[in-house]
Amino acid sequence: MTGNCTWRKSSYSGGTDGSNCVEVAFAQVVRVRDSKNTAGPELGFSADAWETFVGAFHR
Repeated sequence: MTGNCTWRKSSYSGGTDGSNCVEVAFAQVVRVRDSKNTAGPELGFSADAWETFVGAFHR
């Protein structure tokens, strides 16, 4: 995935040392990456898939 977007660190990222962090960007697809390896691979989700995923944690 390419293109400029604004990355946000997940509020669910945990660990007292900050070692378990993901970042999310909203573009044509929802992009997810490891905040410790920003040049590494990304996952991409449709808006519907992302809403289902996030909704599973708010039940």
